[in-house]
Amino acid sequence: MDYDEIEQLRERHPAWRLLSASNVALVLGFLSRVFVERNVGDLPASEVVGELDDELYALNQRLGEDRFPRPAQAYLDEWTSERGWLRKFYQPGSDEPRYDISPVVEKALLWVEELRGRDFVGTESRFNTIFELLRQMVFGADDDPDRRLAELRRRRDEIDAEIARVERGEVTVLDSASLRDRYQQFSQTARELLSDFREVEENFRQLDRHLRQKIAGWTESKGSLLDDVLGSRHSIAESDQGRSFQAFYDLLLSHQRQDELTDLLDRLRTLDIAGRDDRLSRVHYDWIEASERTQSTVRLLSEQLRRFLDDHVWLDNRRVFDLLRAVEAKALHLRQLRDPPVSTEMDDDRISAHLPMERPLHRRPGTTALHSERAEAGAEDFDASVLEAQAYVDRDELARRVFAGLGPRTQVGLRDIVSDAPLQHGLAELIGYLSLGEPGLATVFDGERRELIGWAASEGERLVDMPRVTFTRDRADRMTEAP
Repeated sequence: MDYDEIEQLRERHPAWRLLSASNVALVLGFLSRVFVERNVGDLPASEVVGELDDELYALNQRLGEDRFPRPAQAYLDEWTSERGWLRKFYQPGSDEPRYDISPVVEKALLWVEELRGRDFVGTESRFNTIFELLRQMVFGADDDPDRRLAELRRRRDEIDAEIARVERGEVTVLDSASLRDRYQQFSQTARELLSDFREVEENFRQLDRHLRQKIAGWTESKGSLLDDVLGSRHSIAESDQGRSFQAFYDLLLSHQRQDELTDLLDRLRTLDIAGRDDRLSRVHYDWIEASERTQSTVRLLSEQLRRFLDDHVWLDNRRVFDLLRAVEAKALHLRQLRDPPVSTEMDDDRISAHLPMERPLHRRPGTTALHSERAEAGAEDFDASVLEAQAYVDRDELARRVFAGLGPRTQVGLRDIVSDAPLQHGLAELIGYLSLGEPGLATVFDGERRELIGWAASEGERLVDMPRVTFTRDRADRMTEAP
């Protein structure tokens, strides 16, 4: 970085202005405690004002009455409009403003936390992480089957050798320094991952803002506008950031990965590690909440963009109707004049004639003979049990399976439920899952991603190619279960 770039960042970047502000300790301490430590994405204004008012009262009692003389709302307005450290917005259907911190605040917090003196700095785990990343990049991008097989066989030999040592009773256990080194690397990466979600949301908002500016100043046809807008919205999911976030989201929602993460974190609590943070024992739930907020932001931006396009089209149609009414008003005004200065011209006064012989002659339609045999009376005695052997799908049992699959989680995929409890009634049972409308349960259809659902039938296995279906808990249901 050169002098000009650093000088521009010092003057314009909100994180740099935050670190150089006179009340940086108040801003970072309050926002870290209220938003970052609780891992919340947005809070109502009344709650934030109340929290800040209590914070200012406690600081003034300890540091002096004139240390922070302004009211809490004045500080929040400054941090929102002038500084860009807070984001103030309204949720659909609500007239109360809400607050959320911007990604620059978390960047400043991470930098300040790095200034703390550490009595232990681990390097072994970082080297192992770098080594593993290099191995994944080199062999993951290699399309030579021989080299890939050689690497897989080498790793298999290492695993076989370790299995043999364990079978002989030679178990290598990490010492306290190695455990502390790896735990420090794990905790730092886990916290940085949480802060990355807000930056991803901010990037999506910037793209949405750019699209709105393009729509407002568009001068070409509506068809080209829709092609450009839809292509831009599709580029969100197809960009490097979108693909990486979607891959992480799929791994995080995997039932197997969630069970493995829960088991590993439970076993981690039993280890004796110096400086352990108990909040990291449920960090995977924080990841799920943060990723759901990001997905909700993308869905909300898409809905708002659609309404913005509808309003833009409605204004264009209204302009057309206004022009038509103006033409009609002028025509009525000219009609009332005695000598209207209007003349009418015809392009052609000839009559178009059609000769009778140009028309096709009548053709008799062809007749088809129908062969119908006389109906015969059937036998009086027959097996009527076939009429009673009808498949019945118990919707209550399907709902119990979905809630059992959810457990403590906030969502579960239909494919995971079907894998645990295969379909017994085929397509009728699958339609029963799709039409569930239980209280506290919502069904989400992802049309951009598809999956195969199968069941065993008398003719063989049947497969249905359908959009990905996910069952989630309603927000109201989650709020009641939160305590």
